[in-house]
Amino acid sequence: MTIILNGEPREIAARALDAALAELGYGGAHVATAVNGDFVPRGARAGVELNDGDRLEVLAPLQGG
Repeated sequence: MTIILNGEPREIAARALDAALAELGYGGAHVATAVNGDFVPRGARAGVELNDGDRLEVLAPLQGG
């Protein structure tokens, strides 16, 4: 299926958000996620099913002073 990852179309096989993150290379990363504009906490990712055309935003925290 095709999703929009951070504004770019991507083809993925996974349906659950946690599996999609692993497929996209974010498996062990500490990131914030939103699906179609709604924040998804880490603990809820396994229960979120993605659909064709969904918008997924993945943001990594910035380090700095």
